Amino acid sequence: MEFFADLVLAVLLSALKAVALVAVWFVEGMKQWAARGQSVPDPTGRYLLVLSTGSAGSAVTAYGLARAELPLASTTQAVMATLLALLLLLVAGTAYGKRLARDLRRRRLRQERLRWHESQREDRTPVSTSFRRRRRRL
Repeated sequence: MEFFADLVLAVLLSALKAVALVAVWFVEGMKQWAARGQSVPDPTGRYLLVLSTGSAGSAVTAYGLARAELPLASTTQAVMATLLALLLLLVAGTAYGKRLARDLRRRRLRQERLRWHESQREDRTPVSTSFRRRRRRL
């Protein structure tokens, strides 16, 4: 009977975590769908919060179940905590990659714009170097 209770608890807890995660993703998708092409705040922060809380909660639950001598439920919660932590790393890595790519693109565009302005300044009128030095000091 104890094995059956352990099995039911393992399935029930894992299903609840999976349903909660799907519900969060569904709500965020509905927000984007309801915007109909308008800008929507980036949900990455909420995803990170949900995944980190879920991972920590699963780890604590696994510890509690191990103390209660329910090995199957404890193992499934430990596996769930690991999977949520890996998903958290994936979401955080993707968000960091997007931010890094955006910053690099902005830096490149800024440098191109400065080079273009410098070339326009040089092509239009010959200006003495002393005037340029004076202008930079101001």
